[in-house]
Amino acid sequence: MGRQVPAVARALDVLELFLGGDAVLSPPEMTRRLGLPRTTVHELVSTLTARGYLVPAPDRSGGYRLGVRTYQLGSRYSEQLDLAAEGRQVAAEIARTCDETVHVAILEDADVIYIAKVDSTHAVRMVSAAGRRLPAHCTAVGKMLLAMLPRDVLDERIPPDTPLTAMTEHSITSPTVLREHLAEMRTRGIAVEDRESNPDVHCVAAPVRDSAGTVVAALSISVPTVRWDEQRTPELERLAVKGAADLSARLGHRGTP
Repeated sequence: MGRQVPAVARALDVLELFLGGDAVLSPPEMTRRLGLPRTTVHELVSTLTARGYLVPAPDRSGGYRLGVRTYQLGSRYSEQLDLAAEGRQVAAEIARTCDETVHVAILEDADVIYIAKVDSTHAVRMVSAAGRRLPAHCTAVGKMLLAMLPRDVLDERIPPDTPLTAMTEHSITSPTVLREHLAEMRTRGIAVEDRESNPDVHCVAAPVRDSAGTVVAALSISVPTVRWDEQRTPELERLAVKGAADLSARLGHRGTP
């Protein structure tokens, strides 16, 4: 990496002040927060304003807000995002850390579709593939996504009076029991699967959000029963949350998990 240009770094520091939640800032406020000379900040603000990255705030004398140029850049970034590609990169990072299989999945009707997968290096690991479709209520990723649906949408996709299909003897078949599980998972922000889609696999999953805060996917870590250890569960849950948060950040989400 080449030498950083101080003037560019300072200009970006000015713009990144607005990530803190302030819609409008004045040069004196910028000066105080950045610890830069007053003249330097005024020169930076003048340059950013001339290029459309900042504009004077109409309702506050001496204040500035982000300009349309920042929106154009953000929109261009969003256009080039590929959830599957970004998911594979994050899944690879998490898989390297825990050496277990990591999936990213989306919800379609009452099923999940795996859009990214990175395998464990262990000889014994979960057998699956990107593109595979499974009943959402039998998987950790699916339950996480179902848990985030509005009640009316959930009732439409998982009717309260219709028994659910079982994939293993551990699958949840009662819509009432499923809703109890989903309520807990919604509160915790973590979903678990106890051999419900595969009798030899446990999973944990966390939600992935886009720039608007909408849950658009879930990331899971799958562990064969032979390596599953309840004492390891908190570590895996933490990694699932981290992976989901990292992927959310790549999609433009600014919140915290």
